[in-house]
Amino acid sequence: MTDNTTKTVQYNEDSIRSLDWREHIRLRPGMYIGKLGDGSAPDDGIYVLLKEVVDNCIDEHVMGNGKVIDIKVTDHRVEIRDFGRGIPLGKVVEVVSKINTGGKYDSGAFQKSVGLNGVGTKAVNALSSYFKVQSYREGRSVWAEFERGILTNTGEEIANERNGTLVSFEPDDTVFKNFHYIPQYLENMIWNYCYLNAGLTISFNRQKFVSQNGLLDLLRNKTDADALRYPIIHLKGPDLEIALTHGNQYGEEYYSFVNGQYTTQGGTHLAAWREAIVKTIRDHFGKDYDAADIRASIISAISLRVQEPVFESQTKTKLGSINMAPDSDTTSVRSFVLDFAKPSKSESNSRSGNARSWQASKNWLTNGPKKPTSTTKNSAIVACTSPTKKERINTRQRCSLRKAIRPVAPSPSRAMCKPRPCSVCAGSLSTASA
Repeated sequence: MTDNTTKTVQYNEDSIRSLDWREHIRLRPGMYIGKLGDGSAPDDGIYVLLKEVVDNCIDEHVMGNGKVIDIKVTDHRVEIRDFGRGIPLGKVVEVVSKINTGGKYDSGAFQKSVGLNGVGTKAVNALSSYFKVQSYREGRSVWAEFERGILTNTGEEIANERNGTLVSFEPDDTVFKNFHYIPQYLENMIWNYCYLNAGLTISFNRQKFVSQNGLLDLLRNKTDADALRYPIIHLKGPDLEIALTHGNQYGEEYYSFVNGQYTTQGGTHLAAWREAIVKTIRDHFGKDYDAADIRASIISAISLRVQEPVFESQTKTKLGSINMAPDSDTTSVRSFVLDFAKPSKSESNSRSGNARSWQASKNWLTNGPKKPTSTTKNSAIVACTSPTKKERINTRQRCSLRKAIRPVAPSPSRAMCKPRPCSVCAGSLSTASA
């Protein structure tokens, strides 16, 4: 007969353990880098390790230090060099091996950075079989080498190098089984960094990546120009940049970023932007359009910068911040985004092309899709022209065309779809822009 009695484990003082920073990261790596994986998925841990190091380089660039980042990657080794200020030489070992230690706690030295917890490079160090950090400042250099977070060697030397920091590491193959880097995933990550930091040059295995137009370039590269309902609208202001258009795909497509971090799960900023799109269109035209119709087939990107952002995990895929800064009396993220998208503000700012964007929206809402007749290199927004008489087809024909684009059953007895379009003719409404 089998004894099914559960064996009791003693729970006493000996059960309580204290782990140092390295042991904790290696015991619970998922808390710091998400899933482990072998590199076959773009969110596997080996890419997060690289991202944690590059984030520090980006923070240096945002603070006005360094316009170039060099990245070299082989199957198992990564080398990243920036040309920022360089880690203070007396703290090189501590910033990569002492938890809760780093420059991001000084809001004067780093403002609106993505890294705030003093964890990133420590996780890279602890999860690498080999890790080296070297700082260059004013002709001097200090370096340190580690194995799985344990310091093995350090030194100081005279170096005729530009200021900055060099980090090299090899992910631990006992943690990441049979791993390898896929260049396409790395290129996508690098392009996002470039889109969010116009003018920054990133060299990846001697291939240069640079964007001059920010999120406008992102949507251009992510969409088929022939499938777009109207030219991409691109608006940029202090701490906020957006780009949007409508295509022929079903559903909504967004790319959201906070302080240079790709927030794949969105957060408070994306929720505010989706609300702002609807509110702006309704307020501008004085009509209660359905929110789902306004946002149908939208393709948009938003980049927000906040002070001391709060993310829902160390992997920083979703923003949880309520306010633009930690002070409770500062503007909320929602109010900041909604105010940015107000029609009155857009119309008054003709220099950025916003006024014409509202005219384009009105034409799309009133007349339906039509290819723009011209584009302007220096402006993301081009007003659409009104349709000719030949293009003014009757309602049944229009609904048939819409049905080919959006397979939704038509609503009866809506002669010209006014004051609110039917669900089929919402194809024209779905091209509205904020």
